[in-house]
Amino acid sequence: MSELIWNAGPVVKLVLLILVYFSVVSWTIIFYKWKILRRAMRESKGFLDCFWNTRRLDGIAQELREYPNSPLSQLFREGYQELAKVQRAHQGEEGQGFTATLSGAENVGRALRRASTEETQRLEKYLTFLATTGSTAPFIGLFGTVWGIMDSFHGIGQTGSASLAVVAPGISEALIATAIGLVAAIPAVVAYNAFLSKVNVLIGQMDNFSQEFLNIVEHMTRRG
Repeated sequence: MSELIWNAGPVVKLVLLILVYFSVVSWTIIFYKWKILRRAMRESKGFLDCFWNTRRLDGIAQELREYPNSPLSQLFREGYQELAKVQRAHQGEEGQGFTATLSGAENVGRALRRASTEETQRLEKYLTFLATTGSTAPFIGLFGTVWGIMDSFHGIGQTGSASLAVVAPGISEALIATAIGLVAAIPAVVAYNAFLSKVNVLIGQMDNFSQEFLNIVEHMTRRG
């Protein structure tokens, strides 16, 4: 393998260098996103248990430091802070329990939507590079292969010999570009699909949590 790469033409070597870059960056992203999404899934489950088992919102807020990687905890923080602003604006003091007006509930809804958008962007960060690698790396490798074969046939025309001993080395050197392209693309595609599935699960959880939180705020509005 190393001999084939070393004997390849300059264009094929450039293609291989590009593919190696894509592969190294892709694997870095794969390990990073695997760690981030695993923590997000685990901590989101723990936060939901805390949310439904704790009766007071201020009690939940005190536990947020235990779930720094959960997108749900970030949504709760933004919604809780907005709810606190509404409480201070309409009661003028703290510690009397939360009440909210209709406009306050709308403010909380906007805060939750804003936080949900930010968390979605954070979860989807770098996934575009994996998708790009999966879709373009095989074609970049194919370009290197086609160029290498063209170079081989050019050499055949110059030497005037079409024997297997003359043709095979050049073609094998060219095909290495396609092989490296597939090596870079396949893990990127598999990881992208796996990560996108997890991100979609977390986005669904954020949508459900936002609706449940708004239901609580609206109930407080009617009660208040």
